[in-house]
Amino acid sequence: MLRILRHGLLGLAVLLGLFSTTPPASAAYPDRPVHWLIGFSPGGPVDIVARIMAQWLSERLGQQVIVENRTGSGGNIAAAAAVNSPPDGYTLLFVAPNNAISTSLYKKLPFDFLRDTVPVASIMQLTNMLVVSNAFPPKTVQEFIDYCKANPGKVSYASSGNGTSVHMSAELFKVMTKCDMVHVPYRGSAIAFPDIISNKVQLIFDNLPSAMEQVKGGNVRALGVTSPQRWPSVPDVPAIAETVPGFESVGFYGISAPKGTPPEVIEVLNKAVGEALKDPKLVAKLAETGGIPKPMTPAEFGKLVASETEKWRKVVEFAGVSVD
Repeated sequence: MLRILRHGLLGLAVLLGLFSTTPPASAAYPDRPVHWLIGFSPGGPVDIVARIMAQWLSERLGQQVIVENRTGSGGNIAAAAAVNSPPDGYTLLFVAPNNAISTSLYKKLPFDFLRDTVPVASIMQLTNMLVVSNAFPPKTVQEFIDYCKANPGKVSYASSGNGTSVHMSAELFKVMTKCDMVHVPYRGSAIAFPDIISNKVQLIFDNLPSAMEQVKGGNVRALGVTSPQRWPSVPDVPAIAETVPGFESVGFYGISAPKGTPPEVIEVLNKAVGEALKDPKLVAKLAETGGIPKPMTPAEFGKLVASETEKWRKVVEFAGVSVD
């Protein structure tokens, strides 16, 4: 009887163990849709790249990766929503220079980006492009500078929101050239382009993906790129630095998650992004946007975001701009 009881208890323990054992996060993740928050409007450069990546990741991970546009405050509304989400890997944030810039530009953020998020993966590197309305007279960067100086305060530039690289590229340009321009922020560059095309606002230093689309469509003219040298995908467009020595604004796209997200989940996502950036078809799509794939480990991406945060802090101080 004792032997039967002992065997019965052992069997019960094994049975309970089968029900109570939780598989590692890396084995179970993801088992439902993943929400990827982006801080800008549909049709803009961030949205374009996010949807390219989301489609590939959905197929690779076996669960839908849903792109959610949470616009406003230079991407900080999306960042706040991500920071306050459960750290389980089911809410991710699209990271770009705006996150690095906002740390010093905004004085009253309800979060600390470097402290409250963890790096997941780098996607690509890209430049911005200075594009102007076809009705705007200047045809070169030097003509643009001359025109601004001859018409102080009469030229306005659009941005995808306060604290974006689109905004700060223009502010850096203003400081380095002594051009007096008026800032008109929008909730994403896609929303701004109708006003640029109609010459209501004269120009934008937009991320290359959407700027290229508008240039190819003949809606605006390209005057220069913000990288220190000419950008590989648009070699005929001069670097602004050719006219303004030392001018540079090169950006990055990547993914972060709320602090506390399990390392196993981060590993799954980083591996998936790394595989995506080896897929010739996906790389070709990114190339069409003007992006250069830049796969990194989470630690490498974290160092990049930290260094970009410090770089843009200096630019914010140099330009003397802030948002309360």
